[in-house]
Amino acid sequence: MATGAARRGGSRLAKQFADKLTLSSSVGVQNGGAMGSPWGMQGLGATNEVAPFGARAASNQAVRNRMRSVKNIQKITMAMKMVAASKLRTVQVKAENSRGLFQPFTALLGDAPAIMGNKTLVVTLSTDKGLCGGINSTVVKYSRSLLKLNQLNGEGQDTKFVIVGDKGKAQLQREYKKHISTYITETQKVSINFTQCAMIADEIIKSSEYDVIKVVYNKFNSAVSFLPTVATLLSPEMLAGEEAQKIGDLESYETEGAETQGEVLQNLAEFQLASVLYNAMLENATSEMGARMSAMDSSTRNAGEVLDRLTLSYNRSRQASITTELIEIISGAAALEG
Repeated sequence: MATGAARRGGSRLAKQFADKLTLSSSVGVQNGGAMGSPWGMQGLGATNEVAPFGARAASNQAVRNRMRSVKNIQKITMAMKMVAASKLRTVQVKAENSRGLFQPFTALLGDAPAIMGNKTLVVTLSTDKGLCGGINSTVVKYSRSLLKLNQLNGEGQDTKFVIVGDKGKAQLQREYKKHISTYITETQKVSINFTQCAMIADEIIKSSEYDVIKVVYNKFNSAVSFLPTVATLLSPEMLAGEEAQKIGDLESYETEGAETQGEVLQNLAEFQLASVLYNAMLENATSEMGARMSAMDSSTRNAGEVLDRLTLSYNRSRQASITTELIEIISGAAALEG
């Protein structure tokens, strides 16, 4: 009987103490936090914020949603890597075969990157799609350098851009919009062919006046590397000039038929531009596929690392939740037994 009376007395005291504790906490909140701690210990870092019911479950749900998102991204990047790898081989073969088309022009006319004209046309070859590393930033940087170099040579230098691809256009038009003569997009909706490049070359010749053309593109080196390249082409007038004659020595060749040397040089310059564009666009497309494959491979591996960290965090949180619930159950059972 004495033990039962002690238990009933302890229960009444515990109930009174809990009522006082709740009253003290509510008064502290109403006074702006001055009495936020039921014990009045403001200097001990006590806080009034109480975690809402189910907060741990909500946190675990957020982590699960994040894990699901990362898994979906990993699947997408892996699929893009496989698509780029399958396209790479096809375009690489075409690019290697096209190198024999423009190399005879180098042997005939020579390579004269140092020749400067009053009117320079910079043809920047970029991509229509992104997610391919720094391939577009590289050609844009080289194009800007060519513009600044021509501006340093004198006030009479006129430089215009012909941009192939959406990404190059988006980067160059912010600073050099007045220098853009023509831009051409959606060139890879169909497979790159010589007819398409000949039409682009014809459009460039009709819409722009030039003395020198600088074609800036990425030359394919391997699946993980590419080489920024600048090809220099001269106009028919420049080909007939003294500087070009010193390099190519066209006077030593005889022309057949009724065409004059000027007409031959005109046809030669147009065919050279189409051939160089054909090879440059294929080389740039091959570099794009290699860069995209490498970028998607890195993204897939990064997604895997993020997923591992999220899984570890989720398991730790879940284990802590289970441990807390077990402790509460055991404590409650011990209190009932005591």
